[in-house]
Amino acid sequence: MARNNFSSMGPTKGLEVGDVEIDYVAERKLVRKLDIHIIPVVMLLYLLSFLDRVNIGNARLYGMEQDLNLYGNRYQTAVSLLFVTYILSELPSNLLLKKCRPSRWIAFITTSWGIIATLTGITRSYGGLIACRLFLGLVEGGLFPGMAIYLTFFYTKRELALRIGYLFVSAALAGACGGLLAYGIGFMDGVAGQRGWRWIMILEGLPTFCLGIACWWLLADDPETAYYLTAEEKALMLLRRARQTGQTASAQRFHWADFRAALADWKMWAFCFAQFGADTMLYGYSTFLPTIIRGIGPQYSSAIVQVLTIPCYALGAISYIVAAR
Repeated sequence: MARNNFSSMGPTKGLEVGDVEIDYVAERKLVRKLDIHIIPVVMLLYLLSFLDRVNIGNARLYGMEQDLNLYGNRYQTAVSLLFVTYILSELPSNLLLKKCRPSRWIAFITTSWGIIATLTGITRSYGGLIACRLFLGLVEGGLFPGMAIYLTFFYTKRELALRIGYLFVSAALAGACGGLLAYGIGFMDGVAGQRGWRWIMILEGLPTFCLGIACWWLLADDPETAYYLTAEEKALMLLRRARQTGQTASAQRFHWADFRAALADWKMWAFCFAQFGADTMLYGYSTFLPTIIRGIGPQYSSAIVQVLTIPCYALGAISYIVAAR
């Protein structure tokens, strides 16, 4: 019979699951291998996702409002409308992730938003900007919930908190990198006759497009098809899954009954309400931080404002990782 209390066992002892014993040393090596092959990719995906979503705040300081005639509340509208399609796409995207091969679906949405983010840099009107933001939210909305589900294919419940924490760390790093990139790219203002904000959008969108194509090969769909796992490690993955309460082969598949049960669960709606408040602060802060700093120090140049955003996000990254651990 499986035992769930491991603390009293030595580092080389195993845990019996049925008639098979799990080697703790082998399990630790397996988790390290998973971290090496999965975590850098998912962190980079979410880093670029966050960067492409909030770099409009950096671009604002380099002539975007003047070029696109963003008077009145037009800038705020462009920022906010992204989240309409972003929210609406999250649930359908997760259903498709369960139905399709995860590597293919994630590669598709990443490549798509990379193209849209890049093309935002060549838009010529307020209407064009609104269209780009709506489509960006539509394809980008499925990434974070998709990544959360994807990690459950490989990690146990007790391992997930830290790995989800890594995603939030990458969001904070995206803010820091966004300020640093905007500082450098801002000096391209006028190159090839283009304003600095256009170069920010174009040069920060292209890496996403390249990573989306690479995800076709970098991401495995599940432990059984993971190219970086040996036959013994794949067998150990099955044992790890069997060790978890409620984990069966059927539980790994999509069921409409689970979907309906989730919609009827008050805890899910309470979490949504809490997440709404958290994200309102998160994205309000991320999108308007350059503007806030400019208001604090009107004498700062646009380049200096970008640099001053970096320490804020660096502190956020440290806070995320400490809390997750």
